[in-house]
Amino acid sequence: MKFRLMESGNIKGICMGALEDEVKEMIKVGIIRCQQTEDMCPGTMDFKVASEGKMAFAETGPVDIEGFVSCGGCPGKRAVSRAALMVERGAEAIVIASCISRGNPIGFPCPHYIEMKKSIAKKVGPGIKIIDWTH
Repeated sequence: MKFRLMESGNIKGICMGALEDEVKEMIKVGIIRCQQTEDMCPGTMDFKVASEGKMAFAETGPVDIEGFVSCGGCPGKRAVSRAALMVERGAEAIVIASCISRGNPIGFPCPHYIEMKKSIAKKVGPGIKIIDWTH
């Protein structure tokens, strides 16, 4: 069994488990959620799958969430500047939550999703990965 020290902001802890010989460093992400679903979903599942490295985070493994913001409301134009701000503050990837891309929990994907994703990708540049769902 191997141990690794995890550090996120001011919080330090020890993660215990069977790890590969080389421990991957957690990447930093910023998550953008739908403002219309804030009163129905506090983002619990987004945080859960991100911390466990599951579902959309299976490829990256557990991630460090640098920011969790809304799109700013329809049509989502504020998502672009908010994504750029999270990148300026250290995010290495921008995650568009499933409430936007897949319509969780209301069953209605955002009609502005494709344009929002394109605009975010253009603003943050090719060096920043865009993950287009969470769970």
